[in-house]
Amino acid sequence: MRLRIFQIDAFTDAVFGGNPAAVCPLESWIDDATLQAIALENNLSETAFLVPAKGAYGLRWFTPLAEVDLCGHATLASAQVVFQHLQPGADSVAFDTRSGRLAVSRGADGLTMDFPALAAHPVEPPADLVAGLGAEPTAGYADMDYLALFETEAEVRALAPDQLALGRLDRRGVIVSAPGESVDFVSRFFSPNMGVPEDPVTGSAHCMLAPFWGERLGKTTLVARQVSRRGGIVRCELAGERVRLTGRAVQYLEGTITV
Repeated sequence: MRLRIFQIDAFTDAVFGGNPAAVCPLESWIDDATLQAIALENNLSETAFLVPAKGAYGLRWFTPLAEVDLCGHATLASAQVVFQHLQPGADSVAFDTRSGRLAVSRGADGLTMDFPALAAHPVEPPADLVAGLGAEPTAGYADMDYLALFETEAEVRALAPDQLALGRLDRRGVIVSAPGESVDFVSRFFSPNMGVPEDPVTGSAHCMLAPFWGERLGKTTLVARQVSRRGGIVRCELAGERVRLTGRAVQYLEGTITV
């Protein structure tokens, strides 16, 4: 088979920034083992596969090691491919996923994703989380991921995690976050048990971060920065049980893979 592939840098307005994702449009689904093998070969945080359906696209996301239930930056990247190549006249697109239907619209400020809001439930930080981060957070929370709260942006930037310890945790990954110096909040994201030691910009983490910081700061619109080496800006808007996440995306690569 010869399959189209695009590599998109998400949550950035220039290549070499944000979070790179591979996007493979398919005519129909191929076997899961091949999908996983392609994702491993790409060796990016996520590879997205989309298949046209009536009024929408089926969308699945794979890290190098596993399929995941929700991914923000690869959804943003998939929407960019739809708007740039598959349906250049469209202003919105719907994706059917393991997390339900997700809509993406484009406007003057970029691409806006309509995602589910996730609650941050207080928990005692597990020993492997503290050992893995090499620092004691001020508080711990959990939903799909663990959330470790710190007091300052400098603390978040300075973390040098022990990936083996974090890989022993029972959640998808670990978010670390603190108030931002020039934005509402900052974060980093680590998911070694999914083959992603540090994710450059994690849209899905903001499904929990945006409601958490919105309640703390008394805001319904927030600007966030993920302070990984590549980094990126995520604009967040709270809408009841949904979160709208806005960012830009640019194409880095277009090609064909043979499997």
